[in-house]
Amino acid sequence: MKILVTGGAGFIGTNLIKKLVKEGHQVLSLDDYSTGKKGNQIEGVTYWKGDIETIEYLTGDYDLCYHLAAQSRVQPSFNNPTESFRINVKGTQSVMEWARAKNVKVIYAGSSSKHHDPSDSPYAMYKYLGEEVCKLYKKTYDLDVEICRFYNVYGPGESLSEKYGSVIGIWRTKVKKNQPLPIVGDGEQRRDFIHVDDIVEGLYRIGLVDNKHEDAWELGSGVNYSVNELYNFFNERFGCKANYIPEQKGNYRETLNKNTDAKERLGWNTEDKLKDYILNL
Repeated sequence: MKILVTGGAGFIGTNLIKKLVKEGHQVLSLDDYSTGKKGNQIEGVTYWKGDIETIEYLTGDYDLCYHLAAQSRVQPSFNNPTESFRINVKGTQSVMEWARAKNVKVIYAGSSSKHHDPSDSPYAMYKYLGEEVCKLYKKTYDLDVEICRFYNVYGPGESLSEKYGSVIGIWRTKVKKNQPLPIVGDGEQRRDFIHVDDIVEGLYRIGLVDNKHEDAWELGSGVNYSVNELYNFFNERFGCKANYIPEQKGNYRETLNKNTDAKERLGWNTEDKLKDYILNL
């Protein structure tokens, strides 16, 4: 198959492309490199540098598109909500129009923030609206679109940016700098952490099979840990200190995948790898 991956130079995109190439597919990546890295490029893959709204200029025929390009973190979305809207909503609209014109199946990377109040943050609202755009094209234009909701993804290649990284990536950078690990609020908020290998396997199965979901595929481990428990793993591995900082807007008390559709309908299985991953860093 010929497959387009938007955000293909990013964390999840790079891991997904490795799987696609291994399975013998022809892959093109579209990425503006605002957070993705050129060092992530994989031999045999075509990389096109461009904003997501330039997808309309992409020529050729494709069988499948994984739409992973997004402004992907909660806190940065507060600083520039206009740009977050442009990328996550207008960008998704551009992908849908391109796919409609070329009759391409699309897998959309949604967020578990769907299960909370979307108005908690620009990120949550615009990922929610991105889903709604997908559902519009699925219902109104009969476009083949599947939505996947990611929980807290970690693993090899994760961003270590203190601005755009997740808690694990940020903490890895703090450890290198010999600085305390920031813990927001009381640290008792719980997160469903899922390894990127499990996300990739789920995406691959959803893209390559003809199993349509009425709503969305939930890709979470079904196990969650408090941030304090995560700190204990880091402390065991690195012997680091904690720094409790004030509560932040958009900081949910819990994420946990309770949906088993992907396991029952796709044969997709996950393992709780979090502690082993941290202890082997």
